[in-house]
Amino acid sequence: MSNTSEPTVSLPTDRDLVMRVMPMPADANGNGDIFGGWIMAQVDLAGSVLPNRIAKGRIATVAVNQFVFKQAVSIGDLLSFYARVERIGRTSVTVHVEVYAERNPADLQVVKVTEANLTYVAIDMQGKPRPLPTSATA
Repeated sequence: MSNTSEPTVSLPTDRDLVMRVMPMPADANGNGDIFGGWIMAQVDLAGSVLPNRIAKGRIATVAVNQFVFKQAVSIGDLLSFYARVERIGRTSVTVHVEVYAERNPADLQVVKVTEANLTYVAIDMQGKPRPLPTSATA
């Protein structure tokens, strides 16, 4: 993860807040940086919220199309996960997820730390792809 300094931004208002979480010490390496794999798991959970609403049933992650770590995440950062539907296909939904960290509450700083594109597919009880409902909207 890069530690390049990015300007403070504000939390987005044009997409859905789908999850908020604060990483704990068990989620960090010896330097206090949060494991990238932990962040990836949280992004997968957050990314599934809108496709789950659209599919109205079981879904599975089928692709991580892009994943960019922009800044390190530290213990005590409050992470906000925002999602936007990029594409709705016959059986799949592609979502863009952006993760922002709120740091240092006494002198609040908000930075984008991660962004990703993921694709989820609606599946039936046997795990086979199924068509999305005809009223498929987020």
